[in-house]
Amino acid sequence: MKKILFTGILCVLMAAGLKAQEGPPKALDSLFTVKETFRYEVKYGFFKLGWVDVMLLPDTLYNGKMHKHLFTKITSNPKIPFVGTEEDHFHSFFYEDENGYPVTTKYWKDNMDEGLLEEIVYTFDREAGKVYYQEEDNTRDTLDLVEPATAGHVIFLFSRLYAGTDVNSRLPVFVTKKGGFVNMKNPPKLEKRDYAAFDEPVNAYLSTGTTEDIEGPFGFSGDFRAWFLDDDLRVPLEARVKVFLGNAIIRLIEYKKEEL
Repeated sequence: MKKILFTGILCVLMAAGLKAQEGPPKALDSLFTVKETFRYEVKYGFFKLGWVDVMLLPDTLYNGKMHKHLFTKITSNPKIPFVGTEEDHFHSFFYEDENGYPVTTKYWKDNMDEGLLEEIVYTFDREAGKVYYQEEDNTRDTLDLVEPATAGHVIFLFSRLYAGTDVNSRLPVFVTKKGGFVNMKNPPKLEKRDYAAFDEPVNAYLSTGTTEDIEGPFGFSGDFRAWFLDDDLRVPLEARVKVFLGNAIIRLIEYKKEEL
């Protein structure tokens, strides 16, 4: 197993889709009223594979337009022989479109442990209606853009707009050289769950979903589950997916929130 396992998990498991013709049930700017940092632990069976850190960096000007900058760092557990020492950084420039969706303009991966910057790049040209990509094997191609298009970890934000709303959803996602969809059900039912990031059990919404026409790393395709905190921010708590012979699990272990 290599870094691609928990890379794909974050990008896909935290996903919740949406209907492109409608606005999301929760306002996107409600997620930007505080500064948040997240740390997740990634496990595969009995193995602790590593950690995922997620945060928003300061806004940046890109192609003449102000963008939000989502940053994710994935580090492996060096004690696991088949993983080794790995560190990847993932970046997304995105903005809120006229329908209230966070849409990606540029997504890229920096392979820090091998010194390979922009090892993966997806750029979204909305005037041409195209998505241009460069993948790890240096292949390049063009795909037809389907709105509200995203690649990579901006899905982390989409999921929070739908959790617990009882609105079924469908999100176009561009990953591993193709476009597909993530379909989700987001019922309002609550359950109690325990997480290291909180002192007491918390109420959580469970969303269930499936992928369509896309395949994640290590054979992941099909059903997955994700839990979100019952609060105004719908903090992502946990995600589970079947990969090969076991289950990959991401759980929140640290969470910080600061008023802006």
